[in-house]
Amino acid sequence: MTDTFVVAGQDFLRDGVPHQIISGAVHYFRVPRALWEDRLRRLLAMGANAVETYVAWNFHAPHAGTDPDFTGDADLGAYIDLAGDLGLDVIVRPGPYICAEWDLGGFPSWLLTDDAAAGALRTSDPAYLAHVDEWFDALIPIIAERQLTRGGPVIAVQAENEYGSYGNDAAYLRAMADGLRARGIDVLLFTSDGPEPLMLAGGTVPGLLATANFGSRQAEAFAELARARPDQPGMCMEFWNGWFDHWGVEHHTRDAASAAEELAGMLADGRSVNFYMAHGGTNFGVWAGANCHDGQAGPEFQPTITSYDYDAPIAEDGTLTAKFEAFRDVIAAHTGRTPPAPPPAPARLTPRTVDVQFSLDLGAVLDGVPAVLAPAPRSFERLGIHHGVARYVTTVPGPMPAADLHLDGLADLATVVVNGTLVGRLGRTQADPGYGHAGDGLRVELDQPVNTIEITVTSLGRVNFGRHLRDSKGLQAVRLAHQHLFSWAHAGLDLTTLPELDWTARASSAVRVHGGLHRAVVDLTEQDAGDAYLALPGWHHGHVFLNGFNLGRYWNPAGPQRTLYAPAPLWRAGANELVIAELTLPADAPGGPIEIRDSPDLG
Repeated sequence: MTDTFVVAGQDFLRDGVPHQIISGAVHYFRVPRALWEDRLRRLLAMGANAVETYVAWNFHAPHAGTDPDFTGDADLGAYIDLAGDLGLDVIVRPGPYICAEWDLGGFPSWLLTDDAAAGALRTSDPAYLAHVDEWFDALIPIIAERQLTRGGPVIAVQAENEYGSYGNDAAYLRAMADGLRARGIDVLLFTSDGPEPLMLAGGTVPGLLATANFGSRQAEAFAELARARPDQPGMCMEFWNGWFDHWGVEHHTRDAASAAEELAGMLADGRSVNFYMAHGGTNFGVWAGANCHDGQAGPEFQPTITSYDYDAPIAEDGTLTAKFEAFRDVIAAHTGRTPPAPPPAPARLTPRTVDVQFSLDLGAVLDGVPAVLAPAPRSFERLGIHHGVARYVTTVPGPMPAADLHLDGLADLATVVVNGTLVGRLGRTQADPGYGHAGDGLRVELDQPVNTIEITVTSLGRVNFGRHLRDSKGLQAVRLAHQHLFSWAHAGLDLTTLPELDWTARASSAVRVHGGLHRAVVDLTEQDAGDAYLALPGWHHGHVFLNGFNLGRYWNPAGPQRTLYAPAPLWRAGANELVIAELTLPADAPGGPIEIRDSPDLG
């Protein structure tokens, strides 16, 4: 006989019995597959009876023209099955938009190359919906066949995500709900929004359960939700018990006692809850997003750091925190059940340092990339680059009087070289004092008969929330004084995965771009096993790859994060390759030894 999970008035009923959901968010795409079971067992040990996960569209389909990948770390079906085997119910939030401090809110960056769709994101516009339909045709069957109604663990599925914080296209939300039903979703459908009248009015769908997202003042939040939906169970779909960090901003923490008190109030009042996050994990690779708030001086861009520790009860590396113990105590006291014991604490590698052995000039690497010629500067998306670095080169006749060079629409960070000499660096964010404000431009001298202008752009996370969501990378235009400069040669390096590198090709580029790729080797024995944290105290900004896996972005002048999490499954007995893609320092001046530490430094 199939289990049942339904809404009956102000109760959830599981097999006909009133049921309280105590769930925690653990995103499969932020945890290496080899650690899924460990993290889910820690969630069980906290007392949870369910796990919630978003589905990140771009994680499965980062590049256009390829079928979505559901293997390895992207095997959503295996993750759901594992959770069910461990005794957890599963709540799935498939988007297509997820926010989640994830690059472009989960949308694939190639979507921005379809102007009609990109101009109508999260609306009922057919150009946008056509892409969503194609994605859902591949995704939703994986979820549908694992529903409770078919003997699986999935008890509920979300339609879109916090839509009331963005818009009020009721036809779009109905299309999302109808699309899920048409593809076989027959378990509970729900929406989640902030507990404010405008958000609930714009984000809810008649006939679907409405849930609320908040971190405090739970009684007020549920009262507002009840005013909108008086005859339904109360559930906090995102209980913000911690918070995330931006580069250049202090690390966020939340007192365990205050979060536990809020939780106790919810459970005592009969509410259901989903911890956001129970275990945050890591924005490995290029996946961290960004926020962009409207300040007095205009949009303020705030890229998110690599760690998604979130000050959650289960820390980034699986460590059980004081918040975990406080939540476990509250849940046990409320339910009268003693949770299972957690797995043992993660092992650690012995601290050590390792020196760089080989270096490549970034310019030399880009010289080996076939150039793309175009009159106007092309975006990363138009160049087929998800994230990484792109070099834009043009020539200008001279000599010319000194003038200001303007980089219109600079997405993130730029290094400007004129006639082989570094002129300066500009940035969209002021997190790094080494980069001037992009809006100020740079004064350049063009004193040669033919002057070469080279602009190397490094991408940061795409905006994942709000009205600036359509966030392309690269350059929109370049002007010398008032004059647009045309005829550009582009060469790009996508750092989503480690590119092929020839470490014997050590000659420098004719034009220096002040960046490099560096290789080091760490030898481990069979007895060496465990997690580690990598610190690069003498380096500036870039990405670190461990045995081909992108651990994420380091950015020392910005902070607050000073170490990158390198989980145990990524290491192996024998030689381990570390590749540093340093995007600011010149290749002939690497930052110094790499430190392998046994504890994190998140600022």
